[in-house]
This record gives sequence, structure tokens and C-alpha cells, in this order.
Amino acid sequence: MPSHFLKPGDFRFDMGLRRGSLDYFRTAGPASLLAERQGQLQASPDNYAAALPGSEPMVQETVEFADQVGRGVPTAPSSHDARLRLSNTVNDQQHGPPYLIHLGSIWEPDFVLLDEALRVQAGCVCFPSFWSLPEKLGKPIDLVHAPVPGLNEELGAKIRTFLNRLKPNEVWERWNWGLAATRELNCHSFMQRPRLSGTATLDGTWFRVEHQALVRLPNTGAILFGIRVIVRTLREEMQASPEFASALRQQLQTMPESIADYKGLSACRGSLMAQLG
Repeated sequence: MPSHFLKPGDFRFDMGLRRGSLDYFRTAGPASLLAERQGQLQASPDNYAAALPGSEPMVQETVEFADQVGRGVPTAPSSHDARLRLSNTVNDQQHGPPYLIHLGSIWEPDFVLLDEALRVQAGCVCFPSFWSLPEKLGKPIDLVHAPVPGLNEELGAKIRTFLNRLKPNEVWERWNWGLAATRELNCHSFMQRPRLSGTATLDGTWFRVEHQALVRLPNTGAILFGIRVIVRTLREEMQASPEFASALRQQLQTMPESIADYKGLSACRGSLMAQLG
């Protein structure tokens, strides 16, 4: 479960990469999760799926990749079905390939596609952690990470080097964590979910983990970036792992104020540290 990667020690940026498996992309999610994805994509596709002109080959290769791991598109969507096409995203210049939303509705992990220049080209992200995929379109990875204080300075060069050296069909996985005041998976910026305050409790604060995976597609050279979100209350994490409370307390205590502000933890971390013991 999520807490296994939260190691003792002071807060620091860490790529935390380890060799992964195609099982990440192969594993099917629960029916309720897929139903939630489908509902979001039907009700408001422009908020969750996006693609730039010219991204069609990498989206098509992603469809083929999904089929190879057993999670493919079973039937071709009708060309006139607006529910299965991304007709418009942020503006009228951004048109999506016909399979993008269809694949996003039947594949459990969210996914983002980067081109060989490490720019965001397309994707389908139904469960973002307080961000928006359409707002990231066309941005290079450095600019995507720019809002995180100090991240580019500490890890920017290492991230670019790793991604540029990523070999086709090699899967690498990592975990990223945050805290939230809601158990909802969909924390898109437009949803205006509640944020943590000084009254946060162990039972009302969720440890929100993004289990991420990266793989380069062989033909287009695009990088497929998968995201699965897992949430449990801090109380549940403490019950699952005796080391969790002390590890999280040290992370919160040593986190720079700028990072705490970015993560929305400035108001609650003092209270949570006291409750963590």
C-alpha cells in the first residue's frame, strides 16, 4: 500500500524510480472506478482529455500499446459520436484523435503523452491532484514542473536525462504523495474541492498517492506517463504501517515553507504533527 515508499528522513525531492512491469498498464480497475471515469468523460470531456494537432500518431500507438497489454479498444468509435471524440479542448485549435476519450473511458490509469522534446502532447486525466491537463498542453516538462518550488533546481536536469535515455518498452515506476481534505479521486482544479485547514484530523485527512509509470513507445518515441491514484486516511495508514506516523511527521517538520504552501499544508501541518505523535 502507499506508505511502503515513505522512508524515514528529512523531506527532499527524490525521483524514487524503480524498475516496473507492464502489469501496471495491464491491471484492470474496479467497475466503479471505470464507471466514474466514463461519467466524467461523458459529462465534461474537455476538462479531462486533451490533444494537440499532430499528436494523432502517438495516440494511435498508445491505443495499440493498450491492445497489446490486453486493455485495448474493443470497437472502433463512430466518427460522428461526439462522446467518443475530442472535438474541442482549450480552444478551437486543439482537436483530438478519435480514440482518445474512448480509450480513457476503458483504461484504468490516467495517461499523458510527451513527445521526444518532452512536451505534453495529449492525454486523458480524470483524477488529477489539483491541476488540469488541458492547461499543460504544449508545455515542456520543465515548465510543467515550474510551479513546484525548487524542483527544477534540484531534479530538473536529472529528470530530463532520465527521460531522454528511456528505452522503448522499459517500464519505470515511482510514487508521489500529498495530503488532501477529501477522499474524492477527482481533484481537478475546477472542482474546488475543500482544502486542509488548521482543524485537520487524522481521520479527516487523506494520504493521496500517485503511483506513476513511464514507458517509451517504440515507433513514435513518445513517452507514455501513467498515473493511478490511491487514497487512505492518515489513521488507516498508521494502522497499516507502524513506521508511517514518524516518517510523515519528519517529512512535515523538515518541509520548506514554500513547499508546504504549494502542497496546501501550511495551515495544517503543525496540528497534524502533534497528532502524529
